[in-house]
Amino acid sequence: MPGTVLLLAASPVGRGRLVDAASVLPVLAAVPPAVLAGTDTANVVELADPLEPQAVLTRLRAAATAPGPLTLFVTGQLQLDRRQRLPHLALARTTPATVRYTGLPWHWLREELRLRPPGSTTLVADLHADPESWAWLGANPLDCGRTTAVYGRIAPPRGRRTVAAPTYMKAVATILRSGSRPAVDQLHQAAVTRVAAEGEVGDLLLPQHLVPAQQQWPVPAPAGTGQQPVVAPGGAFVQPPPLPPAGGAEPVAAAGAPAAVPAARPSAPGASPDPHTAISAAVKDGRHREADDLAAQWERQARDTHGDGSDQALHWAEVRADLAMFAGDAERSCRTWLTVAEARLAAGQPADAPAVEAAVDRAHHQWGRIGDPARARELGSALAELRRRVPGRREGALDDVRGRLRDLQTQV
Repeated sequence: MPGTVLLLAASPVGRGRLVDAASVLPVLAAVPPAVLAGTDTANVVELADPLEPQAVLTRLRAAATAPGPLTLFVTGQLQLDRRQRLPHLALARTTPATVRYTGLPWHWLREELRLRPPGSTTLVADLHADPESWAWLGANPLDCGRTTAVYGRIAPPRGRRTVAAPTYMKAVATILRSGSRPAVDQLHQAAVTRVAAEGEVGDLLLPQHLVPAQQQWPVPAPAGTGQQPVVAPGGAFVQPPPLPPAGGAEPVAAAGAPAAVPAARPSAPGASPDPHTAISAAVKDGRHREADDLAAQWERQARDTHGDGSDQALHWAEVRADLAMFAGDAERSCRTWLTVAEARLAAGQPADAPAVEAAVDRAHHQWGRIGDPARARELGSALAELRRRVPGRREGALDDVRGRLRDLQTQV
């Protein structure tokens, strides 16, 4: 299956530039696409010093939904926004005062990648941090999601008047230009060795996985069976014997932050793997109803155990919203995202919280895909009300909803 490669190099124009990120693109572009991707064939998308975060998000979303392996090469600098103190990839027009609106929020990248099947996504990063970001990294990991393999480095501030070179990414590109495609961990180590030989020290090396090893998940009992999870000695959960399929359902699980995809049956007895793997497998095979049934079981268990407004229950609701999107049911996906956003606001989360903004943005996106005018009008009114409270980062989002609602009034 063809792979997909996204080459993203971005840094501010002017005095705020810490690294000449785009200088690495000619070197990377000289590498054959198949070598960049590690597949027989590959499609390559290149973004050089983009201006708008929404434009980057559009390309990122397209790459993340492409079938087959995805490899991202990201070069640039990290800055924190002044309001929420969250990391952003600075773009061409980013300044310290405008990071929130002109930079790419790092959690956008995490959110788009979280839906991909485990083992299919690799991120290679050469990032430079300003002093505030470097201090933030001392207490916080740069989270790229639980299913993304991450390699690279984050360089500390080098000096006020120095524009650094992306030496790590150039080393990666130079090695790949030789025509060989070593395993990514070997490629990473070789690049780190070359960077150290040039005298650059003090970098924060990104691990292969930024999130701990495979988590054990309890298996939810199918509704109405009275069957309970089996606990093995030492507290590990064991998958109960599979029941005859009812309506195509079987136990599944969800993904990292907002939503996830189905999981597969345990490969070894006595272990209960992350359910998201099974849900992903079901979606990949086109078993959308089965995937949703599995996620619904996890959502019911989370509600019973933690409460309707708990993070655990909302996580599974988000998973089901994305499953509806994969199944082509834009109406159900939009409706679920609206419910999630309202629940987060009711729980006291601020309107500019990343999870709230993400839920409203996704509801807005799915709303635009609803073909039935009557259903679109119904959900559009709810979305407009929510957009008044959660305008998000995209300028004119509320005006967009109002304008489409006016158009819908003329349709039967």
